[in-house]
Amino acid sequence: MPKTKRDYYEVLGVARGASSEEVKRAYRKLAVKFHPDKNPDDPHAEEKFKELGEAYDVLMDADKRAAYDRFGHAAFEQGGGFRGGFHDPFDIFREVFSGGGGGIAGNIFETFFGGMAGGQDRQRGADLRYDMQITLEEAAFGTEKEIEVQKLDICDKCKGSGAEGGSRTVNCPVCGGRGQVVSSRGFFQVSQTCPRCRGVGQVVEKPCRQCEGDGRVEKASRIKLKIPAGITDGSRLRSSRNGEAGIRGGPQGDLYVVVHIQEHKIFQRDEDNLYCEVPIPFTLATLGGEVPVPTLEGKANLKVPAGTQSAQMFKLRGKGIVHVNGHERGDLLVRVLVEVPTKLNAEQRAKLQEFAELCGDENTPLRKSFFERAKEFFRDV
Repeated sequence: MPKTKRDYYEVLGVARGASSEEVKRAYRKLAVKFHPDKNPDDPHAEEKFKELGEAYDVLMDADKRAAYDRFGHAAFEQGGGFRGGFHDPFDIFREVFSGGGGGIAGNIFETFFGGMAGGQDRQRGADLRYDMQITLEEAAFGTEKEIEVQKLDICDKCKGSGAEGGSRTVNCPVCGGRGQVVSSRGFFQVSQTCPRCRGVGQVVEKPCRQCEGDGRVEKASRIKLKIPAGITDGSRLRSSRNGEAGIRGGPQGDLYVVVHIQEHKIFQRDEDNLYCEVPIPFTLATLGGEVPVPTLEGKANLKVPAGTQSAQMFKLRGKGIVHVNGHERGDLLVRVLVEVPTKLNAEQRAKLQEFAELCGDENTPLRKSFFERAKEFFRDV
């Protein structure tokens, strides 16, 4: 009885709506894990490796993926309507890990197949991420912040060397100073990071007791950051060489700070513009006048013309936020909300009734226009 094929999405461990980049990342991880040359004692490794290549071949090809989503594995069986077979899984592996002009993919390929240079290059420390909350005012005008990051930093005792005082550094006896151990498997030459020196190529005779020869220890570091004026929510700032320290004096990684702007109690932001709502009494809306409105720099006076309607928008030019890459500023857009009194005494009610009788329909053009358009709905049935 023929073996039932597993779902390709299940093989790679991705969702059916996964992007091409997600498919590629999943394949990279699993292909290295199940490569036959890394698993010489596993009789099922080659089968798993081929299954991964087949799943990747289909899900990375738009036409093949569409056919598979519609018909499943039947799309590629004889008479299934889709012509063309699958690519060789080893060709796929070489293309994925050596293609694209280097970068992460190229580095993995070099590490796996022995293309990396000797171990004299120190291993770079990891990059770190820090999420920072700031106020809208701080985003608008810029600010300086000091943050505390818990990370692997240079060991104070050995200054990052990983050695006790007076201890010599010698070539690693396992890899001979190359930082890589190489073995030949068929026509492949497999190179892996040396487990003894961790790729450095050298070891110390007496490791530092404080960091155990790593050259770094975990500690809190305080870092000052400059937040530029006009920064937007979700922006990422790079603080060079403030990530983790490298092993035994290796270069430090970078710190990436992701900025999150807190919700403001008055203003809403849209790019470089600000919005706010200001209530005004109906007498001011009727007669006109001035009303104080808030800005990020303090109070401003807004002229309200007579006959202003509720929800009408006014613009205060240059009262928004400066653009992060220039000197131009956005505007403050103010929506006025006409407030109707909720309680009237007898004298106020009488005066208002008299005012209503004097106005008639001529002073309510919106109401008059509406009832003209809607008069057919008010006819007696």
